[in-house]
Amino acid sequence: MTVTELVSYEDALATYDPVMGLEVHVELGTKTKMFCGCATTLGADANSQTCPTCLGLPGSLPVVNAIGIESAVKIGLALNCSIAEWCRFARKNYFYPDMPKNFQTSQYDEPIAFDGYLDVQLEDGEVFRVQIERAHMEEDTGKSTHVGGATGRIHGASHSLLDYNRAGIPLIEIVTKPIEGAGERAPEVAKAYVAELRELIKALNVSEARMEMGQMRCDVNLSLRPKGVEKFGTRSETKNVNSLRSVERAARFEIQRHAAVLSAGGTIIQETRHFHEEDGSTTAGRIKDNAEDYRYFPEPDLVPVAPAREWVEELRAALPELPRVRRNRLREEWGISAHDMQSILNAGAVDLITATVDAGADSASARKWWMGELARRANEDGVEPAALPITPEQVARITVLVAEGSLNDKLARQTIEGVLAGEGDPDTVVDKRGLKVVSDEGALGTAVDEAIAANAAIADKIRGGKVAAAGALVGAVMKATRGQADAARVRELILEKLGVEG
Repeated sequence: MTVTELVSYEDALATYDPVMGLEVHVELGTKTKMFCGCATTLGADANSQTCPTCLGLPGSLPVVNAIGIESAVKIGLALNCSIAEWCRFARKNYFYPDMPKNFQTSQYDEPIAFDGYLDVQLEDGEVFRVQIERAHMEEDTGKSTHVGGATGRIHGASHSLLDYNRAGIPLIEIVTKPIEGAGERAPEVAKAYVAELRELIKALNVSEARMEMGQMRCDVNLSLRPKGVEKFGTRSETKNVNSLRSVERAARFEIQRHAAVLSAGGTIIQETRHFHEEDGSTTAGRIKDNAEDYRYFPEPDLVPVAPAREWVEELRAALPELPRVRRNRLREEWGISAHDMQSILNAGAVDLITATVDAGADSASARKWWMGELARRANEDGVEPAALPITPEQVARITVLVAEGSLNDKLARQTIEGVLAGEGDPDTVVDKRGLKVVSDEGALGTAVDEAIAANAAIADKIRGGKVAAAGALVGAVMKATRGQADAARVRELILEKLGVEG
């Protein structure tokens, strides 16, 4: 049935319990494809990175990418999974125009990693454990571009263009077990899980995991069951969601949509769904096939994969400090609360602040600028802070200039503005704009004398004991020096000249 009005989120959760399953595809950052030697360079001319193997031409034979296997094992270990002693590839058979072989080389009942978990921290500090069913290796498909329609989808298009550069790119698909017990926080859990997984993948250096570039994408499976019922409901699968915010919105929308259908006596159809960024809604895709419909069978052209136990343990020992452990360590070193660290994580600024500290800034100053002025600018520009045209080293230099008294906060903001505008590094911007704090005592004394002379009534109040009125004279001096005076020193000079104890 068609639903025109959703039930409220609160009403949906009063009647039903959500159950989620998240499938995340990670595009590995290997130099060559999973089963051939073709390059994986992003942005190359269409169909310029193909060969008989990734095009599925007769007589071509695949050879597995060793780095792809190593990356899969690292991911499995970081997710607390067991690593298979022996596993193999399978052919997943289905027709789609951008899949040149008409089957996808994947893994079916014998994944390389299985039975793991990932602990994720929610906004209020609660830790939720997400159980991992499996992480398996496979290849990506090509890319279809539908031309001539209004929506960019095949319906209404006049023709389609196929680019097979992406066909054969190594993927790791990470599949959770059913996520139960999250209740009203299910969308938040989904977002937090994908965020933590993205940080883990980046820490392992196996992928840049840029969701906006399709390097990491999430399929959100969701079903509802009446409260007190154990049997799962029929699920929908919202495909290829490519941002953290969208993962949360897709889960929330589907909870409301499912509840509306069920409450009206309707039946949920097991199908794929398309997510619409503009309003957070989903629409029907295709009826979802069951596993048996894919006619899996073992890949006859690839030998089984049997990771040596000694090698697996070497990889385990060489794993980097994982994100949650690192954040806890940094939180203690920086002396901040779990809430503050969560805010920094949400802003995408953990690595930026760390790099700024490593470049010579103190942690408080690094946090101040990245979470203040620079976060504001990133929000205005609609980008992540890391995409701003300023480096941690440049931010560190600005904090040093402030600490040594060459800049005050106002001048530091102007310096940041100049760096972001492409005017050069901080020292160049300061010199070009003439932004250094006025520290010449003679010049400051003259400015203070002029302010006192121009504001005799205020000066008399200060002499009479109303020291707070000195703020007005400080303001006058700061205006006269275009904000380039040291406000604290200006106040001292005013009180000295008026013969008042500070």
